[in-house]
Amino acid sequence: MQPTTRALAAVAAVGLSASLLTACGQNNGPNVYYLNFKPEQAEQFEQIAEEYTAQTGVPVKVVTAASGSYMQTLKAEMAKSNAPTLFQINGQEGYGIWKDYLADMSDYEITQALQDDAQPITNANDQVVGIPFAMEGFGILYNEEIMDAYFALPNAKVGSMEELNSFDDLKAVAEDMQARKDELGIEGVFAATSLGAGEEWRWTNHLMNGPLHYEIADRGIQDFSDMADVEFTYGENYHNLFDLYLQNSTVKPSLASARAVSDAMAEFATGKAAMVQNGNWAWGQISGEGGNVVKEDKVKFMPMYMGLPNEENVGINVGTENFLSVNNKASEEDQQATRDFLKWLFLSERGKELVVNDLGFIAPFENYGIDDVPDDPLARQVQEALNDTETEALPWDFQYTPNQQFRDLYGQNLAQYANGNLTWQDLVNKLKEDWNYEMANQIALLD
Repeated sequence: MQPTTRALAAVAAVGLSASLLTACGQNNGPNVYYLNFKPEQAEQFEQIAEEYTAQTGVPVKVVTAASGSYMQTLKAEMAKSNAPTLFQINGQEGYGIWKDYLADMSDYEITQALQDDAQPITNANDQVVGIPFAMEGFGILYNEEIMDAYFALPNAKVGSMEELNSFDDLKAVAEDMQARKDELGIEGVFAATSLGAGEEWRWTNHLMNGPLHYEIADRGIQDFSDMADVEFTYGENYHNLFDLYLQNSTVKPSLASARAVSDAMAEFATGKAAMVQNGNWAWGQISGEGGNVVKEDKVKFMPMYMGLPNEENVGINVGTENFLSVNNKASEEDQQATRDFLKWLFLSERGKELVVNDLGFIAPFENYGIDDVPDDPLARQVQEALNDTETEALPWDFQYTPNQQFRDLYGQNLAQYANGNLTWQDLVNKLKEDWNYEMANQIALLD
């Protein structure tokens, strides 16, 4: 998923019904005020608020920030006497900024109902202060029809997807498929590695996730500010898979810096490539592409194998960048009302219908089964990963990267590496230098 642009110039777009505004102005009892992050869901949240108020009599106010302006809007609203009682934080970076405003949600009903792979944000006292509510997953997407065609070839390196469960397997298969691409009717195994400016997020965020996850675990990192430096312990694992993409692609590595994510998705959708790294949100791009040949029951997820620890028992990356938090500066009465609203929205049968059908969330709570997801083949596979108690799903630890400036610089260096203008060691040196500088700046802002 492309990271949210943190522009600071837009103003808040307020979506409120007149009745709710009147109710909030006149009611001296408990109130809920939700500052919504997603403009595309403003209407749905307003309707949900109206339904809840009609059912319970508790006023629910919804304000939706304009695209790219959430942080600015949140700061402005938090300074008011009637500040939001419910808002969103952006992972560890958001926690660092808003940690003094985050209520302890440890005993909330929605917290107790979280599935095992849905990791909340916790503070230094191990209190839950941010709840994931709309999960997504990413990995390597593959076209099962093309893979089955390869497995049927003489001397295929493995005979089925069940036998492919490590980087060594993936490398052997990918290189063999690339050598036999004419037999398979493809232009390359992997769709183009998109390294155009602003298009590098699949590599600066998602490909970085596994290496960062294991470094964080090895170092016992608990807080965003503890990552003042990065060792890039698993950098060679990243290097392995990134090179595999570049060298077994539909385009030469030197052309990657001119490619966008949309180019890669079009290549996959039209059968020019057998695989592409992306997430469950990509189904809309695939199915909507003119000339799409990928059947709904043939698009599948594979873990991002790169030789990381225990990878044969690790699945796709499942998580979120956004977490719901309750304002601890709000009155106890309003905090309780907000807690009750969250319980109704995510845990009641009616709320679940609204979450799945109106909001289109893959919700990470135990009362959501495999059928309680949007009508999407990749969304169903993410839900399967959430419900799988045997295979580990990696959380979204790429959020520990310092800021967007760091990610932009890293993406530019990846493009220079692909073009042959930067050695891998020089890239690693720049990565560490940029990380240290940007993290120092980011931590300074949090003090």
